[in-house]
Amino acid sequence: MLRYLWLSFGVILLDQGVKLWLSHIWRVGQGLVIIPGLLNFRLVHNTGAAFSFLAGAGGWQRWLLIGVALLVAVVIVAILRRLKPGATWTAISLALILGGAVGNLIDRIRLGYVIDFIGAHWGSLYWPYFNIADSAISIGAVILVLDAFRRH
Repeated sequence: MLRYLWLSFGVILLDQGVKLWLSHIWRVGQGLVIIPGLLNFRLVHNTGAAFSFLAGAGGWQRWLLIGVALLVAVVIVAILRRLKPGATWTAISLALILGGAVGNLIDRIRLGYVIDFIGAHWGSLYWPYFNIADSAISIGAVILVLDAFRRH
């Protein structure tokens, strides 16, 4: 089921392209309101993992997170190679997760941090900033879980 890797490459290209563009037009902290009280874009540098977990850990987390992302990528490719032809939703979900993991891995290797820019909030309740790669990982995980329930 390696034929679904095009989806991974699409996620990587979109993620990296948007991050590169935003990095050229904004400095850290700059952005704009998309939907008042709900959605905004702002350039943020995240040295931690998802939702800024380990962001203040002092630098060692960069190498740990790079290692974890590389391991995840290798495992996902190995699983994709072994999937049966009927496992379409599993392949799609894993391709999304792979694309997101590699998108953030590129940032972490190249920059030492991940560029986040999507801010969602409801009134005074704020969700941590995230990016297209994070979204692909989350969507892939949801599809994977739903597909597992569907099959059982």
